[in-house]
Amino acid sequence: MTDVLDSYRLLLQGAWITVQLTVLGSALALVLALVFGLAGTSARVWVRALNRVYVEFFRGTATLVLMYWFFYALPLVGFRFTPMAAAVLSLGLNIGAYGAEVVRGSLNAVPKAQYEATVALNFSPFQRMRRVLLPQAVALMLPPFGNLLIELMKGTAIVSLITIGDLTFRAQQIRGATGETLWTFVAILVLYFVIAQVLQLGVRFAERRVDRMLGRGPAPKDDPGAVVAAGASGTGVNP
Repeated sequence: MTDVLDSYRLLLQGAWITVQLTVLGSALALVLALVFGLAGTSARVWVRALNRVYVEFFRGTATLVLMYWFFYALPLVGFRFTPMAAAVLSLGLNIGAYGAEVVRGSLNAVPKAQYEATVALNFSPFQRMRRVLLPQAVALMLPPFGNLLIELMKGTAIVSLITIGDLTFRAQQIRGATGETLWTFVAILVLYFVIAQVLQLGVRFAERRVDRMLGRGPAPKDDPGAVVAAGASGTGVNP
């Protein structure tokens, strides 16, 4: 155990790489989820078709296969990616496909009365989405997004297969140098758990902020969009 503790610098280096991959991959996944999730609610058939192609392809493809494709296969036809770029793209594309379905489902779950109220208030389509529909959908998205964020973080454990020195890679190095299998993997188990808890606390903080923003408190009287949003939470004027 002492040998493992003495190698804490290696573990911290690996943990930092894992955090970087999580942040960058989740940022890409969030952008893709919003873009294709909104596309899934479009009135245009061809836009919805783009959503289905993206979701079905990347949701049905293993992240490891995507990493091998970006890092080993595409260079054969002239497209080269650094190990970090290949990992971020693979994680982001895969988790973003699941996130797109969360966005689409959350938008469809907003009560129809809210949409009708925005039409009655003569909001433009952009105003409807930005001021009423999307804020309410975000409250529904956050819990499953938290789960996807942790899944993405756990998915980083395979990036060592494309030469990235993440937490799992460093653990293998320490295990090989010290022969301490049990305590090495206990150490990274604890580190992964700590990272996951920090991510979960961040999501819960965001949930509380969104709850306050959405009308769990009094809505401004001069803001019809806020009044409509407050109606969905059961505290404002019900349209």
